[in-house]
Amino acid sequence: MPASPSTARAINDRLALRLLQQEGPLTAGRLKQLTGLSRPSVADLVERLAAAGLIGVVGESGEQRRGPNARLYGIVADRAHLAALDVRTEGVAVVVADLLGSVLAEASVPIAYETDTGPAVEQAVALVERTAKEAGVERLHTIGIGAPGLIDPATGELRNSSGLPEWHRRLAAALQERLSARVLVENETNLAALAEQRDGAARDRDTFVLLWLGHGIGAAVVLDGVLRRGASGGTGEIGFLPVPGTDGLPSATGCDGGFHSLAGATAIAELARRHGVVTAVASHEPHAASLVREAVSRASGPVAGPVSDAASGFLDVLADRVTLGAASVIAVLDPGCVVLAGEIGRAGGEVLATRVRDRLGRMSPLPTEVRAGALGGGAVLRGALLMARDGAQDELFAPPER
Repeated sequence: MPASPSTARAINDRLALRLLQQEGPLTAGRLKQLTGLSRPSVADLVERLAAAGLIGVVGESGEQRRGPNARLYGIVADRAHLAALDVRTEGVAVVVADLLGSVLAEASVPIAYETDTGPAVEQAVALVERTAKEAGVERLHTIGIGAPGLIDPATGELRNSSGLPEWHRRLAAALQERLSARVLVENETNLAALAEQRDGAARDRDTFVLLWLGHGIGAAVVLDGVLRRGASGGTGEIGFLPVPGTDGLPSATGCDGGFHSLAGATAIAELARRHGVVTAVASHEPHAASLVREAVSRASGPVAGPVSDAASGFLDVLADRVTLGAASVIAVLDPGCVVLAGEIGRAGGEVLATRVRDRLGRMSPLPTEVRAGALGGGAVLRGALLMARDGAQDELFAPPER
């Protein structure tokens, strides 16, 4: 059945808006080329979108031709404003951005683990309010939150998880109530995968696994362009994976004895200590990531010696450990590509990725690329902003209900 005229117009409008988002400002002539629509159809959609306040004239094309230059149309960036939060057990970071995702202000605040739920929620909400005010934003349209833990597939809410602060679960409702904004919540590792696919190491992949190496361990699975969450939202909880080399087995309430015990931040710091890898330089990144970065620097140095050998030994053992988790995922999913993400994945860079790639080549018959994540710990915040932007645009660009 052919689409009705109103449906066809809505489809064309959304196509034009997506092109303006991806390509930046365009002339009506360029929109005609990219959409394949007729000149009258493009003129009509430009008029509709401008009347709706979604696009406006942002300049001229500068083409050398007779007569006036063609107008450049772009999305009205301040049509809506967004916030993105990266929620960790030790605090929260926030950015405020416009509809195109351009960051207007950013801030963070530490929140001690032992802080009571009410005060912790208040600190986080107040941070969002202050950051929005600093950006000159009166109202936030959509807020994206990235947090550790499982997201209930049925409700989209963060599930109650042992070991995580209660304020994580209360934050979304508090933001929605106080700021009257639409609030979207997603697992932090899943958002990192979104960011690495859009802007980072997996831009050319529609099937890959992101292995998050940070304070904790996690994985995100993207198959045929779709993020897979599983029946309970627990796809990628690789920290609970039973592996050799630990003192026990994980349980339903704790991942001690699982892969986390080999490749989490605490385990990496202890491994570095045993190999004599230390760093005395103050750094903005987590301690375990600084140790890995220091080891990479020493192992890649021009002069061989005991210090270089110790660093190489540390990286070899770390690669052995990471490979155990990666090989298990590969054996089940055969993704063809693994991205070592998070602060530690980025600190290890190509040096660690190459070591893991070589070990996987000997352990698994399935050919697999191993890439270093490009966005580090910032991937979660970037992913939360992308989620908020997509959500806001889907609502704003939707055809009006008749």
